[in-house]
Amino acid sequence: PGSIKQERHVAEVGDEVFVLHVPFGYSLELLTTDMQRPRLFTFDQKGNMLVGSRSGHVYKLKPPYTWPEFILILSDYPHSLALRGEYLYIAQTSGLFRIPYQPDATELDEGDLELVAKIPGGWGHNSRSLKVGAEGRLYVSLGITGNCSDEYLDDSYPANDRRGGVMVLDESVQPAQWKAWASGLRNPVGFDWHPETGVMYASNNGPDHLGYDQPPEAFARLERGSFHGMPWYQFDGSQINRDPCISSKPPRTDVTRPVATFPARNAPMDVHFINDGHLDSQFHGDAIVALHGSWGTKPDGGSSGHPASRRPPALALVRFEQGRAVRVDDFVTGFQNEKGERFARPMGLGTGPDGALYMTSDGGINGLFRLSPKEQAPAR
Repeated sequence: PGSIKQERHVAEVGDEVFVLHVPFGYSLELLTTDMQRPRLFTFDQKGNMLVGSRSGHVYKLKPPYTWPEFILILSDYPHSLALRGEYLYIAQTSGLFRIPYQPDATELDEGDLELVAKIPGGWGHNSRSLKVGAEGRLYVSLGITGNCSDEYLDDSYPANDRRGGVMVLDESVQPAQWKAWASGLRNPVGFDWHPETGVMYASNNGPDHLGYDQPPEAFARLERGSFHGMPWYQFDGSQINRDPCISSKPPRTDVTRPVATFPARNAPMDVHFINDGHLDSQFHGDAIVALHGSWGTKPDGGSSGHPASRRPPALALVRFEQGRAVRVDDFVTGFQNEKGERFARPMGLGTGPDGALYMTSDGGINGLFRLSPKEQAPAR
C-alpha cells in the first residue's frame, strides 16, 4: 500500500485550537457530545448504533447518530455490546449477560438480563471487550490486574486469576464455559478479524513500570493457543526479554512476537479492519487502531511532567499486504495540541451501514465522530 496523503482541518473548542490531519478527501465530523464516557459499540439490523459506556449507560442512536438515548443503566461497567440472533449481549466486568432485543426497542428492563457466563472481575483493567466471530461464537478479551500480576488465562490458575488474553465461549456444554483462545496479553482492549484471512489480531497495552519508552505497545496476531508473554516477558522492539518484575516461573517460553508496534504508553484501544465497501479501496484489508494517548509524561512515565509531553491520542493504520502486516501509518492525528490539551481520545471504532468510519471518544470531547469522504458527509 502507498503512503497516506493527509490534509489539515482546524477545529476550535472554546479558546483552544487543534490542527487535525485526516486522509485527503475525507471529513471528520462531530456528531454528538451527549454521551458520558462512551466505549465500544455495535449496529443492529436497522442500522441503529448501540454504545456501551464507563458511566453505566447503554446508549441507542438512530441514524444519523446525533441524538443518543439511554435504554439501560447498569452498575458493573457495560464496556461493550454485541448482537446475535434476538439477543443483545453485554460484557460487564464480572459477567457476560444477554437480554431480548428488537430494533424498535426504546427501553430495556434490567430484570430481563440473563447471565450467560461469569467473567473474572475485580479492579484494574476492568473493561471486557466482546465480539462475535464469523462462525457465531462469542469472544471476550480481558487484561491482567496490574503491571506484573501473576494471572494467566489457563485452567491451571484459580478462576478469578484467569486473565490476560482472549477467551471464546464454549456453548456445547451447560453451563457455558470460557476457553482460552490466546494468552499472555496485559490488556488487549481491541481485537478483530482480517476480512480476507479470517485471522484474529489484537491491540495490547504494555506495562508502565519500565519507564516512558519501553516496552512498545503491541499489535499481535492471535492464533488458537498462542502465548504473548506478559507479564513474564516483554518485547523491546527487537527481542523478547525476561521481565524481572515477576518472580513466578513462566508457564511457557514459546512467546509469539507482535507483528507491529506503536510507541510505548500509547494505550491502544479498539481495532477495526476495513472491508470492501468501507471508506475507499486503498484501505481495504488494513486495520485502524484507536490510540487513547498516555496518562504518563516524559521522562520517567509518571504524572509529574508537562501534559504536552504525553503520547498524543490518534488513529493509526496498520497496513497489510497479502494478508500480512507490513507497517504502521498515521491515519488521523492532531487530537492533542502543543499545550497538552486534548480534543478527543479515540476509543471505539466501527463501520456504519453507510460505509463511513465511526469513532467514540471518552476524553476531551465525550461523544461520537464520523469519518467519511467529503461528498458523503451528511448535511447538518
